[in-house]
Amino acid sequence: MAQDPPSRSSAIDFNPLIPPQLDDPYPAYARARREAPVFFTPIFGLWIVTRHDDVCAAAQDTARFSSRVIGIDVPAEVSAVLPAAYHTPSLVNNDPPSHTRLRGLLGRSFAPQRIAHMEPHVRSVAAGLIDAFARDGRVDLMEGFAYELPLRIILEMLGVPLEDGRDMKRWSDDWRTLSTPGLTTDKQLACVESVKAFERYILAAAEHRRREPRDDLLSHVIVAGPGGEPPAGDAELVNLFMQLLFAGHETVTTAIGNAVLLLLSHPEQLAAVREDPGLIPAVVEESLRFEAPTQGMFRTTTEEVELGGVRIPQGARVFLLFGSANRDEAQFEAADTFDVQRRDAGRHLAFGRGLHFCIGASLARLEVRVALEELLGRLPGLRLQPGERQDYVSNLILRNPKHVRVVWDLA
Repeated sequence: MAQDPPSRSSAIDFNPLIPPQLDDPYPAYARARREAPVFFTPIFGLWIVTRHDDVCAAAQDTARFSSRVIGIDVPAEVSAVLPAAYHTPSLVNNDPPSHTRLRGLLGRSFAPQRIAHMEPHVRSVAAGLIDAFARDGRVDLMEGFAYELPLRIILEMLGVPLEDGRDMKRWSDDWRTLSTPGLTTDKQLACVESVKAFERYILAAAEHRRREPRDDLLSHVIVAGPGGEPPAGDAELVNLFMQLLFAGHETVTTAIGNAVLLLLSHPEQLAAVREDPGLIPAVVEESLRFEAPTQGMFRTTTEEVELGGVRIPQGARVFLLFGSANRDEAQFEAADTFDVQRRDAGRHLAFGRGLHFCIGASLARLEVRVALEELLGRLPGLRLQPGERQDYVSNLILRNPKHVRVVWDLA
């Protein structure tokens, strides 16, 4: 029997933005799966979906669970100066047929064969970053490696000069900050300036590519697709590139940090990998399952829906909690155990499911694998800095360690 929305007093205590859930959200996720697998949280105004089967069902039901979530309500003076791109659906926040068209324009750039051919270059970039600190004996891998590797790769794919990377990162951060609840109007207006600067940059670059096309992602999406899909319009293009910059950088940075942290925190698993480096692809999958870099994604119901025995009203904001689904005991034996020899880790939802399965999954897997291979191969005795506390960035979507400070043996 379907249940009405829970009262404020009976709702699951859900707030992964503050301790103790910021430090370890998984006990709260497990309680929700047992007691209220679909529940409403008044703190965020969201319906949270926690079980693997329910998350998969919603992710694949694009008709009733729409991805077309556009911006947030902002004061009139902010809305008046926001570029149209901020409210324009592109890839992540879109539904078919528009989503299908835009994804088709990206297919050439993210084709698995093309990504596989990138491995020597990705490895060269990773090795160069390690060269910069290999003789120091210690480094914060988040700052010195995990941040830089995917940023350089995605900028090259987009066709953006590396020297412009810092500006792109700042604009990306401000774009995301603009959607944070509780910002002052002055802060929102400052973020809008970054959004406008990013728009000017991308549109100028696109105009240059129309005159002089290159073999880069920007050139690929401003021409018709292989199936005759119309090219991306200006507003679509700006939003699309912001999403690609975020997904191709922030999420992979998080995935690398989590994979290193998990492996170095489990000595028996680390010993098995040192004995058999062929396990590293399995480490990638298990780390994606155990600590999903993207903890969840938003949907909006287009009609009243029953999910997990609960009625969710039309127009409700829904958060599909991948991080919980990946620890669902009904899907994964000993789900709270990090096991690099797990055979079913590949069923994780770290890249989503259905039409919105991450188009960059092959690239992310390549970058995380190469990162682990190079770090373990180049830094003998790699281990966590003794006594280091592991802190996480307060973010509803990303499960991102602030630091991964490591040491190793010097010859």
